Amino acid sequence: MWLAWGAYWWAMSRDVKATARQEPVRSRLLHIVPLVVAVALLWHPTAPWPLFGTRILPRAPWVFWTGAALTLAGLLFSVSARLYLGRNWSGIVTLKLDHELITTGPYSLVRHPIYSGLLLAFIGSAIARGDLGGVVAVALVVWALWRKLRMEERWMREQFGEAYMAYSRRVAALVPFLL
Repeated sequence: MWLAWGAYWWAMSRDVKATARQEPVRSRLLHIVPLVVAVALLWHPTAPWPLFGTRILPRAPWVFWTGAALTLAGLLFSVSARLYLGRNWSGIVTLKLDHELITTGPYSLVRHPIYSGLLLAFIGSAIARGDLGGVVAVALVVWALWRKLRMEERWMREQFGEAYMAYSRRVAALVPFLL
């Protein structure tokens, strides 16, 4: 699932608007590195440290398939958000030329549905894995996405002013209905 999602993400990254402003490389690394570490923790068949391999969920088919279903739901939600965002999308924090404020589709449920979907997908993958390393991976993802989200929020307030403030008051950042 993750490989299909990655292929889709890469293919769609080619048709985007020109960038007007983007975050510096050092800032980018502060959320990319934790995400890469989280992916490595979930991807590698054995935990890098014995403690991380400690099982916290039973080895049972229902645990694995519950995790797989959550992963699929999260990835699909992020894809739907990417479709709604259209050419305004970027993998890094940017403002595009003629940037538009999107508030429909998944953006009517949460302000950052790509992050919400990715967080759900990582939680699902951690459940499917069932070990302490998965918990550490999810914690890293939460930290990285929250850091990136806060920067995006600041830039969106600067770009869209009161329109974004009103949107923020009505729509939760990551978890629907949690203002």
